[in-house]
Amino acid sequence: MAIDLSDYETGADYDGDYKEDLADLQERLSRLFVANHLHKRSAVILCEGWDAAGKGGAIQRMVAEGDPRHYRVWPIAAPTDEEKAHHYLWRFWKRLPAAGEVAIFDRSWYGRVLVERVEGFAKAAEWKRAYDEINEFESQLAAAGTLIVKLFFHVTQEEQDDRFRKRLDHPWKRWKVTGEDIRNRAKRDDYLKALKDMFAHTDTHWAPWTAIDGNDKKAARIAALTRVADALDATLPDGPPKPGPEFDEMRKALG
Repeated sequence: MAIDLSDYETGADYDGDYKEDLADLQERLSRLFVANHLHKRSAVILCEGWDAAGKGGAIQRMVAEGDPRHYRVWPIAAPTDEEKAHHYLWRFWKRLPAAGEVAIFDRSWYGRVLVERVEGFAKAAEWKRAYDEINEFESQLAAAGTLIVKLFFHVTQEEQDDRFRKRLDHPWKRWKVTGEDIRNRAKRDDYLKALKDMFAHTDTHWAPWTAIDGNDKKAARIAALTRVADALDATLPDGPPKPGPEFDEMRKALG
């Protein structure tokens, strides 16, 4: 069933004990990151969404209790001149997780069919071709055993504007708002059309999209962390891997 972002605009308050549930989820995720590491699995957590929709806050809480040796967070900005000289997926291949690692992308290769499409940085033939390129890219990752979780954080224009205003009024947060953020407001309809096409073309069974209602930050964080935890839980083997003989030798050495 196609994703309709209008279904993710209720902004209902989180119905639960946020602090307790968040702490439980963070502890669960920390254990799953360890399990992913010990079983030598790899996972890609991809976060897309509107500016000020809560991607960064969700990522911060996702890794808060994790061991930094088990994950990498990749904030994706505009490509460098070196990256522009290669195929647009090249810079993402370099950041893919090794065995035992979780790679978390704050924005991703979907920029080709979103910002690059809307802002005219990619020609029509390029962004239209990208749907197949992205699906094949993700299919290769999945076939090699990499878990792919794709999250889109959605907020209404009204909620986004309110968050922009609060950031601009805050002396330590106003730097997070740029002139480009404000200009992009006028292109919301263009972005919504691009998003509709993106979901229609890239919501695959090997890498499905999960839309997050970001209009209530607490509910959005719980929903995002739950989706990641459930996905890891479903793909990781039960229990720890069997220890090799070197562990017996170390145990004997300790008496």
